[in-house]
Amino acid sequence: MVGPTATKRTHTRVVVFTTDPIGPEMPGPAIRAWELARALGDHLDVVLASTVSVSGTHPNAELRLAAGHAIRQLLDGADVSFAPSALVYMAAELRETEKPVVVDIYDPYHLENLEMGGADRAEEDRAVTRQSGVVNAGLRRGDFFTCASERQRDFWLGSLAALGRVNPYNYAADPLFGRLVSVVPFGLPDEPPQRSGPGLRGVVPGIGPDDKVVLWGGGVYDWLDPISLLRAAGRLSRRVPELRVVFLGMRHPNPAAPQMRVAAQLQDLSGQLGLTGKHVFFNAGWAPYALRADFLLDADVAVSTHLDHIETRYSFRSRVLDYLWAGLPMVLTAGDVLADEVAEAGLGVAVPPGDDEALEEALEFVLVNPPPPELFEAVAPLHTWQRAAQPLAEFCRHPVRAPDLVVNRLSPEEAAGPYAGHQV
Repeated sequence: MVGPTATKRTHTRVVVFTTDPIGPEMPGPAIRAWELARALGDHLDVVLASTVSVSGTHPNAELRLAAGHAIRQLLDGADVSFAPSALVYMAAELRETEKPVVVDIYDPYHLENLEMGGADRAEEDRAVTRQSGVVNAGLRRGDFFTCASERQRDFWLGSLAALGRVNPYNYAADPLFGRLVSVVPFGLPDEPPQRSGPGLRGVVPGIGPDDKVVLWGGGVYDWLDPISLLRAAGRLSRRVPELRVVFLGMRHPNPAAPQMRVAAQLQDLSGQLGLTGKHVFFNAGWAPYALRADFLLDADVAVSTHLDHIETRYSFRSRVLDYLWAGLPMVLTAGDVLADEVAEAGLGVAVPPGDDEALEEALEFVLVNPPPPELFEAVAPLHTWQRAAQPLAEFCRHPVRAPDLVVNRLSPEEAAGPYAGHQV
């Protein structure tokens, strides 16, 4: 056991699971689990468990490694669990437990997989079909679901309806299905970022105190579009020689994460254009979560770019909340819910997908005309972790099984019967 000494239990006991490492370097899903455990821990007895590794301590939760028989033991000692759909698929203990299970579906990764490709179309199809099966295992089992936006909620209600979960049992006392699927987005801290040490300026060779730093503040994934940013920056650097673009996360901290094709393409093209080490910089590792403020506060502008595809419509770019937390002017590709909010609030500029010329123009404009700090101060309180976690905390205080999971029901296929050419 890693973490604070166990004390007498006085609250509902919640186990928050993640399939990513818990420690200094954490990707988005682990950060989400960490922060939700922190928010829940203000009122509930929380265990934060990783199936990969744990290190250090947590301010509001006991840390545990969820390997082997530990998942069963953790479930036996809990009143309710919170887990990503992938773990529900992998762990029979979660599918079979009679206790309430909250399934986190904030990341529609079967849509992300459409962009990852494969050796041929058949291989791509197998990968996406497998991921859809993983997602459906979680959708079939969950007593309560958490997603990232109202747009996502509509998507997931459609998915649940196709699996028969939108049914009279769940509808009877909950006609809007708010007790089945609720919006629990990513959040940001209550307090503004504080510098703990040097970040980029004067630390990374080639980035000085007076340079204009443009930050790509997360991983480089196949469903994103760093190539357009690179092309825009290459041209802009001729007019703004002090331009410095930093890609902050090139190596995913989970060793099981696949290598991204676009990451290699990005570095190859940067070298070919003569930008690497002069105008474009790559952090070969991953920024420690506790030190992220140092990097954010060293930037002038932050970016997130993607192409026009189905993943974009239902995405929730968590890195954008880090930008909001740090009061960073943004240039974002339009099309997802956070980009729309940023543009509407005047916190930056949204550009069309794949338009590197519009991106170049927007970067130059925002570097010269940053939005005033008071605009960020008005929006940031709307996105705190405490606010985001409220529906989850309410369910965990009074966990219940979904009504349709405690009765014997036919599957949609069984209820439809054999197809005989007749009208339904």
